[in-house]
Amino acid sequence: MTHPVRPAHDFRLSYEFFPPKSPEMEEQLWQTVDQLALFEPEFVSVTYGAGGTTKRPTFATVERLISKTNLPTASHLTCVDADRDETHDVINELRAMGVQHIVALRGDPSSGVGTAYVPHPHGYENAAALVAALKAEGGFEISVSAYPEKHPESRDVHADIEMLKRKADAGADRALTQFFFDNDVFERYLEQVRKAGISIPVVPGIMPIQNLTQLKRFASRCGAGIPSFLDARFEGLDDKPEERAKVAAEVAAEQIQDLMRRGLDEFHLYTMNRAPLVSAVLTSLGRLPKEKAQAGAAA
Repeated sequence: MTHPVRPAHDFRLSYEFFPPKSPEMEEQLWQTVDQLALFEPEFVSVTYGAGGTTKRPTFATVERLISKTNLPTASHLTCVDADRDETHDVINELRAMGVQHIVALRGDPSSGVGTAYVPHPHGYENAAALVAALKAEGGFEISVSAYPEKHPESRDVHADIEMLKRKADAGADRALTQFFFDNDVFERYLEQVRKAGISIPVVPGIMPIQNLTQLKRFASRCGAGIPSFLDARFEGLDDKPEERAKVAAEVAAEQIQDLMRRGLDEFHLYTMNRAPLVSAVLTSLGRLPKEKAQAGAAA
């Protein structure tokens, strides 16, 4: 299939942040927000721990983003270890602070990734049920997760897509994918999604590689594949941080460019609360931060 060629900088953008765990991490987060806001994302999201383990830090981060920035802000929400009343209390708190967009997730088991998920006996059993509850509440834009290489607990990709269809049918507005590095895998997945009758946007999740060794450990837990070409690209760069950062920016930018050639025009970036690498990716794609873009226009 051929797609119209669009300028490299002409795409929609969103970010994921996580609530900081220390004063130093908090300072880093807000510096990151200030720098990445200049690229004018469509929205930003803030993660929420299993069973609400980061509830207060999440709320504090979301509240500050809404009150101190002009960034449309989505809060993640899970249904792990919470009964329905507790979940609706959280929904009401989010609404009261001005949240209009929720990323609805089942969430990882509180006993740890890789352990069996057990729904709360009086809670929402999965993300599709949570989406339906949010839709019934009304007033929220709803995003959900999608897994091009399937969720680690799913029997197969078909079962995973069936769950995505349940979430879409319940009222989800878009799906944000787990990160991936093989665009052929994503394209095959998207074809299957469309054949299943799912029409909501499926937004590729892009993970700029801060540290390949750490990423491999993380990827092994969440079912994301690490293609061998990445080892080749990063070989010999362990003690060369500047070169490693340059290659990391190139890898992410090349992935986005290739996805755009395949017809995609919206991307969700996992920032890891760090601005330099994400900024390098975006500028290499020709997307200038607002202040520089304005300066260029004035010249």
